[in-house]
Amino acid sequence: MQKIVIALAATLIASSALADEQVIKLKPGPGMDKVEANCGACHSLAYIPMNSPFLNAAGWDAAVNKMVNLLKAPIEPNDAKAIKEYLAKNYGG
Repeated sequence: MQKIVIALAATLIASSALADEQVIKLKPGPGMDKVEANCGACHSLAYIPMNSPFLNAAGWDAAVNKMVNLLKAPIEPNDAKAIKEYLAKNYGG
């Protein structure tokens, strides 16, 4: 019985934490679909507007390169190019 109570409590805590997560709507534009599909597969899209005051085109280029080369994100080269262009144009600080 105690295990059931603990499991129920954990479920309630987890579901309330998920309910608080903010839905991020990116600026519309070419490449947005690539960002949502590739970037959103690994982390919250909240990082994009959160980092936009600090990153220019070169910064976004470096960030995407880091995801692909260092962290081994499975992003095709053409998609990476579209992502960089989208981020630079729409969130380029």
